[in-house]
Amino acid sequence: MNELATLRAEAKLSLGELSERARYDRSYLNRLERGERIGDFETAKRLDEVYGTGRCLQNLWALAKDDIHPARNQRYMELEDVARIIHSYVPQVIPGLLQTEEYARELMWSTPHRPGHEEILEARIALRLDRQRILRRENDPPHLRVVMDEATFGRSLRDREAWNRQLQRLLDDAQLPNVSIQVLPLSTGLHTLLAGSLAILWLPDGTSAAYLEGNRAGEMVEEPSEVEELRLSYDEVSARALPPLDSLEFIRRLMKDS
Repeated sequence: MNELATLRAEAKLSLGELSERARYDRSYLNRLERGERIGDFETAKRLDEVYGTGRCLQNLWALAKDDIHPARNQRYMELEDVARIIHSYVPQVIPGLLQTEEYARELMWSTPHRPGHEEILEARIALRLDRQRILRRENDPPHLRVVMDEATFGRSLRDREAWNRQLQRLLDDAQLPNVSIQVLPLSTGLHTLLAGSLAILWLPDGTSAAYLEGNRAGEMVEEPSEVEELRLSYDEVSARALPPLDSLEFIRRLMKDS
């Protein structure tokens, strides 16, 4: 964002000095200024505090996020930012919160797009990667439990080394105290969530919400009885999946065989 570079120049701060004041890595701040990341709300808030710009950067961040992401996802991202617990099932791809940049880029660029929309795709990749910061934030990171279908691992990246880096990323993230990963074997057969992905969010006010996503559409579910039905479906899938330790061993075997 040109605005960030301008503000730093006006404040007469080096990247190193800004890094110390904002308590963010200088390479991350540099990528924000170059437009390779859009950051997250907490980053914008911290930089507003450093520069004394009120809510200017927070408002710019909100506008940028709305411009580059489909409207159907906005409500989900708002709730994901504040959720205490996230339970997710994905049948075909690595979930966004656990993707490497290489995986996110190959997946996003496989989507049909119009000529001239390349910048939008790159911005969506940047936003996806920035959302991952919630898992490592200092204050109340959400507890994430992910169930991935075995089919996910049958669709590797074209670059074998990049694919191994994605698998290693899963192993590394699973070491976080707030992240649990399970693999659902194909041998478990049919189940009610095969049609798409599901995320269930437990919120600070004690309520919960669910998000269903297919190939081209997403649906936010907040009616308590419907969320409860989806939670039961998720619990059934999780019960059929390999336990977390066995799931990580499954991933390690894939890396050895590649």
